[in-house]
Amino acid sequence: MSLENWAIIPAAGVGKRMRSSIPKQYLAINGRTVLDNTIGRLLAHEQIRGVVVALSAEDEWWPQSVFAQTPNVLVAEGGKERCHSVLNALNLLSGYDNADLQVLVHDAARPCVRMEDVSRLIEIASQSDHGALLGMPVRDTMKRTDKHAAVTSTVDREHLWHAFTPQMFRLSLLKNALQSALDNHQLVTDDASAMELSGYKPVMVESAADNIKITRPEDLSLAAYYLAGQDAQV
Repeated sequence: MSLENWAIIPAAGVGKRMRSSIPKQYLAINGRTVLDNTIGRLLAHEQIRGVVVALSAEDEWWPQSVFAQTPNVLVAEGGKERCHSVLNALNLLSGYDNADLQVLVHDAARPCVRMEDVSRLIEIASQSDHGALLGMPVRDTMKRTDKHAAVTSTVDREHLWHAFTPQMFRLSLLKNALQSALDNHQLVTDDASAMELSGYKPVMVESAADNIKITRPEDLSLAAYYLAGQDAQV
């Protein structure tokens, strides 16, 4: 099995803001769980050879996934934080002898990512050791507040981006960067941050605006709308 590009999906979280009795990645969109929609989207890309899903040891829903028995969908142990889950998945893939392996780390709760955006990300990230990530330039006025939500300043939005996923890097470099961050007690919230701490400068790649992250209950219907619209364009 070729291992040029693999996707990693950390899916061990519980999504407390969804106010649901089950983790948000197992809520339904258009007849499939959020996670199955996300896995299916990545597996459909011709340049992605397989997916590693990092799951909680208490996960009782994965066996019902349509991908639970798929040969090129592997399962890694989920960690306490997202960065631990990603590192566990990287360690799993490190068992394959392929020095050219690259990984696209993608949020389980972003099922609407477009194939053309993934293709552009792969093209740009493959050009250097710095890697790349999808995102969008900030369009709104940005405010900084104190702990009481009182505005303390207006932030210049020039050159500011919203960071999305996938984020793509060479496996060995990301693995070393994440391990270094954890060794220094830095719990990074995305993989690009770990690379930055190790001196790299990942490139931002503009994404379509519908690459939303499902965080709140109202996001489910919005994601369903976007997915239906994308399917209609195919």
